Amino acid sequence: MDAPSLDALSRLSLAPTWKLRNRPLPFVSRKNIKTVTKTDTVMADQSDLETAWQELRVHWAIEPSPKDLPATPVYSALRLLISPFLRPLLRWRINGADRIPRKGATILAANHLSHVDPIAVIAAARRTTYYLAKDGHFTNRWTRFIMRSTGQIETDREAGAGDALAGAARILENQRALGIFPEGTRSKRPSPPYLLPGKTGVARLAAAYPHATVVPVALVGTREVMQPQHHKWPRLYRRFDVNAGVGVSWLQWLGAEQGGNMTPAMLESLGKAEEHEIRSELARLYRTFTDQLMASLSALGAP
Repeated sequence: MDAPSLDALSRLSLAPTWKLRNRPLPFVSRKNIKTVTKTDTVMADQSDLETAWQELRVHWAIEPSPKDLPATPVYSALRLLISPFLRPLLRWRINGADRIPRKGATILAANHLSHVDPIAVIAAARRTTYYLAKDGHFTNRWTRFIMRSTGQIETDREAGAGDALAGAARILENQRALGIFPEGTRSKRPSPPYLLPGKTGVARLAAAYPHATVVPVALVGTREVMQPQHHKWPRLYRRFDVNAGVGVSWLQWLGAEQGGNMTPAMLESLGKAEEHEIRSELARLYRTFTDQLMASLSALGAP
C-alpha cells in the first residue's frame, strides 16, 4: 500500500458529525495546515477555540507524575548500532514514516496484536518513544533491565488508570513521543477482525495536551511474526507492515466539522452548564474521538 492511498484512507467524507463516530479522524496534512494558516480569520477562530477550551481546563486537566523520565543511553545505543544491521534482515515495510513528527509532544496510537508491536512502532518513529508498562514486566531482572534501559515507564496496577494517565502526561509535558495502544490490551480474538473497541484514555490525553499530534499507526502482520501463547520467539522472516497515518491535534479535531464540530461559542456555553452536563459532553467528545481513531486504524489496514 503506497503513501498516497494511506493519505486518502485517513480522510473523512463530508457527513453530519453524529454519523462519524465510526469514521476515520479528520486528519490534516502539513500542506493543508500551511494553506489554512494563511487565512487570518481561520487563525483567529483557532485562537478563540483554544481560549474557550482552556476555560474548561479544570474539567480535563491531567496532573503529570512528579517522577522524572528515565535516561535512555542503552536505547540510543541500540538505535545507532543495532537498528542499521537489523532492518535489512526484517521483511517489513514502513509506510508514512515522514508523518511522524521528529520533535514535540506526539501520541503514536497503534493496534495491538503481538509482543513485537512496541518494537515495530519504536523503530518506525525514528525518535525515542516511551511506553507505559505494567509493573509485572519489572519483576524479572532481565526484563526489568530491558524495560528501563529503553525508557519504558513502570505503572502501578493497583493505582489504576490515574497512575497511568499521570505517567503519560509526564511524557507529553516533556514534549516527547508517547506510544499507546488505545485498545488497552493485546487483542486475544482467535480470528479477524482483531481490532477491539478503543478506550477513551487516548482522547483524554489528547484533550489535556491539545497541541500534541496524534498519529494513528496500523500494524499489519505482527501477529504472524509472534503470536501470543503460540510462538516463543519472533519469526523475523515473516512479512509485516507499519502504516502511519496523517496526524491531528485535539484542537484541530475539536473545531473540524467532521470531528468535534465545536465552536468557541459552544464551548463558552458549555462552561456555564451544570457539572454533570459538562462531564457528559466531554465524555461524548472523548468517545467520538476514540471511535474515529479506531476507524482510522482500520482504514489504514489494522486487521
